[in-house]
Amino acid sequence: MTSTLYLDCVGGVAGDMLLSALIDAGASLDAIRSRLPVSDVSLDVHAVQRHGIASSALNVALPHEHAHRRWQDIRRIIDSSSMPERPKARAHKAFALLAEAEGRVHRIPPEEVTFHEVGALDAIVDICGVALALDELDVDEVVCSPLPLGHGTINSAHGVLPLPAPATLEILRGANTFGVDINGETVTPTGAALVSSLSNRFGAMPPMTLSAIGTGAGNADWPNVPNVVRALLGRPNRHVTELGQAALVLETNLDDMLPEWVPDVLAACLAAGAHDAWTTPATMKHGRPGFTLSALVSTAAENSVARAILRHSTTLGVRVRRVEHRWALERRFGTVTVDGHAIAVKLGFLDGEVVNVKPEHRDCVRVAEATGRSVKSVWVQALGAAQELASGACPEQDRSWSHHT
Repeated sequence: MTSTLYLDCVGGVAGDMLLSALIDAGASLDAIRSRLPVSDVSLDVHAVQRHGIASSALNVALPHEHAHRRWQDIRRIIDSSSMPERPKARAHKAFALLAEAEGRVHRIPPEEVTFHEVGALDAIVDICGVALALDELDVDEVVCSPLPLGHGTINSAHGVLPLPAPATLEILRGANTFGVDINGETVTPTGAALVSSLSNRFGAMPPMTLSAIGTGAGNADWPNVPNVVRALLGRPNRHVTELGQAALVLETNLDDMLPEWVPDVLAACLAAGAHDAWTTPATMKHGRPGFTLSALVSTAAENSVARAILRHSTTLGVRVRRVEHRWALERRFGTVTVDGHAIAVKLGFLDGEVVNVKPEHRDCVRVAEATGRSVKSVWVQALGAAQELASGACPEQDRSWSHHT
């Protein structure tokens, strides 16, 4: 059976922190090491303390090299490895985010990006190791906590960079973040690419029956917060999910907000944990045209979504009403590939039968930008691949479809 993973990024996240947390949660170090796409790797974990919290930290010893790789070089290394198809797709997706972010920062096409730190062998080990660890733990859904962002500067191959690094900020567009008083890099580009590419959403911990806990530590020891990320693994609690999945509707009326801001407010609501968010035309007092902004939320997400509406819109207040009942399909997630790029798909089940299949639109946009195709054509091809994925899906054989790419 598949599992849900909640990433509690207490002190931030980096690739080595996430990998050590997953190993601490039960992923086999030997199995990961044997399938990594690079040779002559010495990989082990050791115990450390961060503010009295027992954690695992990663040691990676690699042959010394000066190679600077382009995105196509990374793809070739991954594709020629013995990694299973789903970890390959997850690794490709993370590196795609890195290439696209670096391309936007330097204003060049992603294919022309030359990886320095993030293209080094240790980053390949981190990203591919995490993808293999998720496969080991049979993780199907990933939810990530809001990310704490530090400040200051850092030395890089491009010179002195402000923190968060420009590529990190590009990757985290749309993610749920907050600032912390830490002079240092709390979220690395590799860590940002991993959580952004893997996570179905950012927000509160979903309802689940907890089965395993892993704690991974970063190298720095921040004075204000333990520099750890916790991997919380469990089975989705369907009963609790149905009871608390959509208990409330948050609403506010608006007649003084620029229409251009509406997509940003809706995106902020979804990033804060809303199940859905929408607007409805309305006639306001004195006959002024306006609209009602609504968000469907669980009780657990009420505070974060209400704060998002208050922060990102022009309203002075939000009203709340309770939803007595809601029917919802069971949702599962898979991955397909289009032109070598990974696209997440959502499958809706009713009594064990797949009745809805939907490619992730943001992934289709990303692939369209990378390939020069239209979003429509990418979406149609992804839908076809997703329907093939669904045709082999059944409740008794989760692995037959959740690991298919």
